[in-house]
Amino acid sequence: MSMFGGGFGGPGGGPGSGAIAGMGGTGSRRSGSSPFAGIPPELAAAVAAMEAREPEHPAPDTRFTQTPDSGRLTLWSLLSGRPGLLVTAAFAVLLEALLLQSGPYLVQIGIDHGIVAGQVPWLVFAAVAFLVSVLLTAVASGIRIRASGRLSAYAMRDLRVRIFTHLQRLSLDFYTREKAGVTMTRMTSDVEALQHLLSEGFAQFLIHGLTMVVVTAVLIHYSFPLAMITLLMVVPPLVLLSLWFRKAADVGYNRQRDAIAALFSHLTESLYGVRVITAHNQRDRSVLGHREVVGAYRDANDHTGRINAVYGPGTSVIGLLGLAALLLIGGRMVLRGTLTIGELTAFVLYLNAFFQPVQQLVQLYTNYQQARAALGKLRGLLRTAPAVKEKPGAVPLPQVRGGLSVRDITFGYDRKRPVLRNVCLEIAPGETIACVGPTGAGKSTLAKLVARLYDPDTGTILIDGHDLRDVTLESLHRQVGVVPQEPFLFAGTLRDNIAFARPDAPLSAVEAAVDAVGLRDLVDRSPDGLNTILHERGQSVSSGERQLIALARVFVAEPRVVVLDEATSSLDLRSELQVEAAIQRLLEGRTAILVAHRLSTARRADRVIVVDDGGILEQGTHDALLTAGGTYATMYATWESHTTT
Repeated sequence: MSMFGGGFGGPGGGPGSGAIAGMGGTGSRRSGSSPFAGIPPELAAAVAAMEAREPEHPAPDTRFTQTPDSGRLTLWSLLSGRPGLLVTAAFAVLLEALLLQSGPYLVQIGIDHGIVAGQVPWLVFAAVAFLVSVLLTAVASGIRIRASGRLSAYAMRDLRVRIFTHLQRLSLDFYTREKAGVTMTRMTSDVEALQHLLSEGFAQFLIHGLTMVVVTAVLIHYSFPLAMITLLMVVPPLVLLSLWFRKAADVGYNRQRDAIAALFSHLTESLYGVRVITAHNQRDRSVLGHREVVGAYRDANDHTGRINAVYGPGTSVIGLLGLAALLLIGGRMVLRGTLTIGELTAFVLYLNAFFQPVQQLVQLYTNYQQARAALGKLRGLLRTAPAVKEKPGAVPLPQVRGGLSVRDITFGYDRKRPVLRNVCLEIAPGETIACVGPTGAGKSTLAKLVARLYDPDTGTILIDGHDLRDVTLESLHRQVGVVPQEPFLFAGTLRDNIAFARPDAPLSAVEAAVDAVGLRDLVDRSPDGLNTILHERGQSVSSGERQLIALARVFVAEPRVVVLDEATSSLDLRSELQVEAAIQRLLEGRTAILVAHRLSTARRADRVIVVDDGGILEQGTHDALLTAGGTYATMYATWESHTTT
């Protein structure tokens, strides 16, 4: 199916879709939108040198599949994809943690064997060794930062592609119930929280954790009684405080992620609806609404701030009390001669090194909690299964003639309230069916089911005898085209938009589609013809021209079945006549389902079906239904009286 509302591009996507051409040329700059006019001769040598230094970037091997995502997402799964970088980063972390703890030991040697003993060589040795350890620590830190940074960058790239692929796989019902801003938050704020943790926080977390382990072992080596007394005074209250912090932070940071999602959602909706907001003079109301969601985000941040305000100073107080106890007990041991001054100094430095990571871990744990909350949100998204699934073992749909059979289908967006009930319909190959009926009767729903944008709750739909659920979605989508009521255009060239369903379509096919639907006038008056850049969402062309571009997409895609969802309902009379003429040319030799709002479209169809009250009330030719004097005749008389007045 050519879903002419998705992204475009890819190999062969026409001008502008590939690499910059003519790098050494001196072409003239064209008016409007030409993005590149050649490299000036005086810069050519510098550009060539820069290209020589550029690393090779192989073509991406990512390919879209309909296989549902496993939903399994852990920090380990993000890190383990590149074992070489992971081992390098882990080795650098271990080396850095060990080197950081050499300082207090060298200070002890300098004091006991150098200053106290009056041995200058020992003092020089300790100073030189200290300097060497600092240099080695800097080298290890540099290797760790580079390796962990690259590991994080690769992991986040893979995660973003994975999430985006899953979003492409999800069915329309997901986007109906989920706000766009919330989905944007998953791809931006939540992924950034993970990236911040993996790029630096995770390595620092390991360094400080290893530091605490190493320091504990060293303290026990120096004096087991003193180490036990000091640690028993410090560790239990620290553990209890950390357990409280984890429980409180779980709630706080989940609340924070929900609040930022609501903020993005309101911002996105307000930007998309800015014209309506301005036209109805509701800017004050919009600002007040945004103030509310921003206030909720502020409250969530205040909550986590209060938690950190208790945990951070609390750990500091515990550490200082432990240090005071160490000075009192350790000082008495020095006076009794069971501990040297150098050992006490080293003990104090090591204990300080034990609590310094605790202070850092407070902030790192905050980052971890933010990433953990983000991970939960992303995991929930990836576990969302598409409503329209490709059946295991589905077979490609062969070239079809276009015969459709709708057999006893029932469907509702809410299963408790079905929109269609026990509907049956047969459409012959090449036949054009017009669906008419009141708003909300189920006309568009029937068309979406035929295009397999949704699956019926019960019943089956067949195309040339093939159940839609038994064939691959890719092969089905190639032979069923959809033109929505409000076609979506992308920021790109006119040619890219027309060739959206077939990015590799030759120029002759695009030109033929332009002539077939009556777009030649638009192309001729555009500054760069088919290479003219369209503004975002096609704001630079009229509604009628957008609809013609959508019809041209179908011509290029060449589907066997075409579904048009009220393609002329929002057009003026002149544009409507132009679009209807293009539709007539498009439908030649194709099976078509027209969801008709204006009955001028319906009367040109081979057969008309009247949809209401969850089923098909009437069906037949336009003349036969008028003669029957039923619902359609009443609708047509009402429409005709309004169009002639």
